[in-house]
Amino acid sequence: MKRGHGFTLIELLVAVVLLAILGALAFGSYRNARQQSDVLESVAGRVREVQTAVGLLVSDLQQLQPRPARELLGDGVRPALRSGTNGQLLELTRGGYPNGAGLPRGTLQRVNYRLEGTTLIRETTAVIDATPSTPLLKRELLHRVKSFTVRFLSTTHAWQDNWPALDTPPEQQGHTRPLAVEFTLETEDFGRLTRLVEVPG
Repeated sequence: MKRGHGFTLIELLVAVVLLAILGALAFGSYRNARQQSDVLESVAGRVREVQTAVGLLVSDLQQLQPRPARELLGDGVRPALRSGTNGQLLELTRGGYPNGAGLPRGTLQRVNYRLEGTTLIRETTAVIDATPSTPLLKRELLHRVKSFTVRFLSTTHAWQDNWPALDTPPEQQGHTRPLAVEFTLETEDFGRLTRLVEVPG
């Protein structure tokens, strides 16, 4: 009777070792691919965050309206556009605030930008002449910000670091607008990002 041929113990051990090596190589490749995918997703998320922040700043400035706002308390008036006041880097009245639901409010909105640590904050109120009880919508717009600076091109074609310009007559400070606004965001990873926005009107 002829004896059937089978696998020896050594052959089985060699096969197991080869399978283990192939499995380790495959797992290493999968892990590297997963890590690269996570890195790419993190970078893409960061790019979206920066694009959103820059896009909102540009949109707000392009929608700038010459409508001053009353102070929260008292009879004072805040200019339609101002900078460097009470920790706020930029404060403005913008138009184009949609009201498709027909709520009891206008289409203008008051917007404040300020830095809270290394986070750029955008604050808005649904009405221009807000009171201390008016809800304030706060949004963390961009993280890891090192600095945020703004300058303004006046009607005399001179760049100003603050607005309203110092030479603006008091009766015009509430409504005056620059010809253009340039803002620079410096972030920890993307460096300096500068945009020049022409102000309509």
